Amino acid sequence: MLAAGATLLLVVHALGRFIYTPLLPYLISDGQIDPQQGASIATWNYLGYLVGAMLAIRWHRIDHIRWLLPLSLTVHVLTTLLQTQLDQASAIATSRWVNGVANGVVFVQAPALILEWLVRRNRASLSGLVYLGVGLGLLVSSVLVTFSADWLTGADRWWPAALVSIPLAWWGTARLLQLDVPVRSGDDQDAHPRPTALLDRASVPLFLSYAGAGLGYILPMTFLPLVATIQLPAGHWLVDGAWLLVALATLPAAFIWNHFGAKFGDLPAIRANFGIQLLGVLAAVIWPGPVGIVLCALLVGGTFLGTVLLTQRIGRALHPHQGPRLSAALVALYGFTQMVGPWLTKQWLDFGGTLDSAFWIGVVALLWGLVFTVLVPRPEDWHSRPAS
Repeated sequence: MLAAGATLLLVVHALGRFIYTPLLPYLISDGQIDPQQGASIATWNYLGYLVGAMLAIRWHRIDHIRWLLPLSLTVHVLTTLLQTQLDQASAIATSRWVNGVANGVVFVQAPALILEWLVRRNRASLSGLVYLGVGLGLLVSSVLVTFSADWLTGADRWWPAALVSIPLAWWGTARLLQLDVPVRSGDDQDAHPRPTALLDRASVPLFLSYAGAGLGYILPMTFLPLVATIQLPAGHWLVDGAWLLVALATLPAAFIWNHFGAKFGDLPAIRANFGIQLLGVLAAVIWPGPVGIVLCALLVGGTFLGTVLLTQRIGRALHPHQGPRLSAALVALYGFTQMVGPWLTKQWLDFGGTLDSAFWIGVVALLWGLVFTVLVPRPEDWHSRPAS
């Protein structure tokens, strides 16, 4: 079941979203879009992701997941196929928006469904392993783009992602729909007549830190290969190699941070995670060139999935009766700040700024997030506090 969930995240989040990052320099060099249009298209995709997460908040029960999850994966496959036929920037942006909606739904619902299944078996500490699919997916996306770079152009560059998505989406969906999770376990209103508040003194700092994480990581994860083409000479190995380094660093990240959180505690782990990620984005702006790009790729690639899985687990520990609703709210916030990142970058470029200097936005955002992780209480302390 973990493999099935990881496969679905590979499909929607790597082949749906992040493959756009290594494709972007090629789409620009093909003359299909320019850098400003590239940033705008990324923003529309992230807006769709936000909408998808909001839909997952509205339809968060297990019986909702059982029909919305396969529908969203169908939409992902169809829009990825459509992408192979589009050349106008406005049409591309529309397709990417719809694809983002599907991505947002699946990214919330697949891990949430698996987490509920694991909790019932006292195996919640394994939940982070589902995000291994994103790491593997980044590696797959890097291979697909690099392998097809010399013989595909323009919209045709989307064909490898579309063809790989179809069988993987079918297999992963078929497996997850077999999960034995009672409907009532996902419905906090039915199962718990007096549910805890979603936002309180414990969860608000967690939400604020997650907002910083979303804005901080999305700039290198969207524009790092394009920054490499700007800073390095043509033909330099990091033009393609930067995304490969991100993928390789991401591959073991879910396992490492899942293990680190389980052994030392999720709160110490997430504070270390923010600190390392901050150093990665900072490296790209204070050491422009090969050193900064390599450090950014390795440190951000090796941490951003840890931020996701640790935050989700801390949130559920603070509010154990919220289940998929809490997960959806966190992803919605993450999606909003991810959308803001490319939009701010576009504004910066329109005002004459440079793409690599825009990474300072990510540095400030991650520093913000690190500060607020310090304010999140330990779940055991929060639940043992005297009743007010």
